[in-house]
Amino acid sequence: MTRLYSFILLWVLSMFFLVSEASAEDLVVSSDFSGGSAEVIQVDQKQRTILIRPAGDPQFGWPCWWYFQVTGVTPGEELTVTVDASQLKQANGQKLSASWALPEQAAFSTDQRRWAQTRPGKKQGENCEWKVKPDAKVVWFAWGPPFVPADAEQLVKSLSQKHANVTEFELCKTRAGRRVPALVVSPVGEKDNSRLAVWVQARQHAWESGGSWVGRGFIEWAVSDHPQAVALREKADIYYIPIMDIDNVATGNGGKNQVPHDHNRDWSEHPRWNAVQAAMKSLKQLDQQNRLVMFMDLHNPGPNSKQPYFYIAPPELNTERRKSLQDAFIAVCREEMREPLKLDRSTPSTGPQYDRRWKEISSNWVRSATREHVIGITLETCWNTPHSNTNGYMTVGQQLGLGIARYLQQDPRQSPKQK
Repeated sequence: MTRLYSFILLWVLSMFFLVSEASAEDLVVSSDFSGGSAEVIQVDQKQRTILIRPAGDPQFGWPCWWYFQVTGVTPGEELTVTVDASQLKQANGQKLSASWALPEQAAFSTDQRRWAQTRPGKKQGENCEWKVKPDAKVVWFAWGPPFVPADAEQLVKSLSQKHANVTEFELCKTRAGRRVPALVVSPVGEKDNSRLAVWVQARQHAWESGGSWVGRGFIEWAVSDHPQAVALREKADIYYIPIMDIDNVATGNGGKNQVPHDHNRDWSEHPRWNAVQAAMKSLKQLDQQNRLVMFMDLHNPGPNSKQPYFYIAPPELNTERRKSLQDAFIAVCREEMREPLKLDRSTPSTGPQYDRRWKEISSNWVRSATREHVIGITLETCWNTPHSNTNGYMTVGQQLGLGIARYLQQDPRQSPKQK
């Protein structure tokens, strides 16, 4: 009898596993949606493993971004996702380091709205493997929390509908005909040309999605009831562009160092990219009105950076007054940007040793083309830390807003003798 019971038990267990395997749907991987990018190398249905490569075209920027959907998931099962970054190349054919495509913690979501981080992945050479147990039948994986054109449209639309002093507008149409959404925070009614103007923009490099999340944190703080935000709105109009390089974000390309050059090497007499041309026109107008006081460009840096930092004006574009104002602004930002991502004390500059097109970097163009009191500066927010998620990024944006508000408690247009 004991043998019979053992036989029956083994038979029941074998039937259970056979039914379980048969009932599991096939995993299907797709990147055919806005911002998607993945070349599927292998899907092992039995082991529930997925192997992909980033699929960006090097002609349209560094191919380090990846973002894909998986359907056929059994809620609660463990999926293993591996990204092979061994084939990354730049447009000139030179190898691109795999580290740009392999965050320590990837992003995943079951609704494309709330993004979480995976546990730290396991790196093997130029590959990295992450394990996740999603609680849904569909899950999305990405290099970092995506922020695509639809997110930009939704952000400017929702804020303009909710707040009477927020107006959405179209900065321009891209070369591919896509709309570049933007907004301005300004009092309703007659315009006062004596008001300060603050310009904040993100994503001149399409793959740097964290910049848009920092920007979202900033602009949602700026329209809030926080006393410092209210005080800032009383004296300044705030312009915000969530995504400058809409085309490459939409097509899942990296944007950085695209051919012939990227958006942040285009600030010249004859800009190629429509968003740059439109931004330059608006900034010139604000400066001619003696209103522009702050230009902020939001980026993500290299994989080894663990703290946010500012790129400051190179000595070639500095004056004593410009440096003094810049130092004062950074000082208040250091007091605000402490947790969870503390502002680094390092402040590199973007001079001739940095890039041969250094004069055509946005913040450098602002420094050379506007009045001495205008701060043109770039914030790089680290993407490869446990706090490089939507909450961490948005907190940095809120803290940046506090830094700007505190700095502008004194009107920088006034000379030291006038104060």
